[in-house]
Amino acid sequence: MTNGRRPAWRQTVARALPAIAAVLVLLVLWELYARLSGIRPTTLPAPSRIAVQAWANRATLIDNTIPTIKATLIGFSLSLAAAFVLSVLLDFSKLMRQALIPLFIISQTLPLVAIAPLVVLWLGFGLLPKILLVALVTFFPMLVAWLRGFGASEPEIEDLLYSMGATRFGVFHRARLPAALPYFFAGFRISITYAVVGAIFAEYAGAAKGLGIYILNAKNSFRPDLVLAAVFISAGLTLVLFGATVLVERLLVRWRPVND
Repeated sequence: MTNGRRPAWRQTVARALPAIAAVLVLLVLWELYARLSGIRPTTLPAPSRIAVQAWANRATLIDNTIPTIKATLIGFSLSLAAAFVLSVLLDFSKLMRQALIPLFIISQTLPLVAIAPLVVLWLGFGLLPKILLVALVTFFPMLVAWLRGFGASEPEIEDLLYSMGATRFGVFHRARLPAALPYFFAGFRISITYAVVGAIFAEYAGAAKGLGIYILNAKNSFRPDLVLAAVFISAGLTLVLFGATVLVERLLVRWRPVND
């Protein structure tokens, strides 16, 4: 078992090394430019200054990161549940599909920059508007992924199941749902990156706590170092969630290799 895992770990590390090296080179070039060009730290702080200030303000950053994580996870969970239930209903009902799909497409044309302040105005500065905005941003990609996956089921397998007396639900359970899993995880990986951005944008529009409102306050205080510290935390949070998604996919969809 152990021998079987080593090549996988080595392949993962080997795939990650070029990206890690590129990030390190970018940070070194940024640091050199900030130190040698004479640019003011209030315009472009060096990465070392961002790290020092992030550590000095770690308590405040952590205090504002927790609400963002909460809004992201709850909103995305709501989006996952709604997308799955509705996709199943749409898969079973052609009439519902014809009636609702255009509405979902129209919902994606609404500019978040206009919707977010309205949702905050209607629902206040609590957690609920952030959850709803995260769900709004991530719902449609998940719905499309499920529907595309259901449609990818092999017709021969479905015909075989019907010939063996399977009901429509049985065919869905044994053929269409498993066929949709790879598409689900593809949509999952896209949506989870939108979820963090959606939560921060919702907080930016109005919140008591969160990385979005922290970035806004830091910007108004002319502290780009703290703005970038919060941005790096947001990026790290997105990468962690993305990595967790890939790990779950590896565990659940063993018959299909994960290319990322």
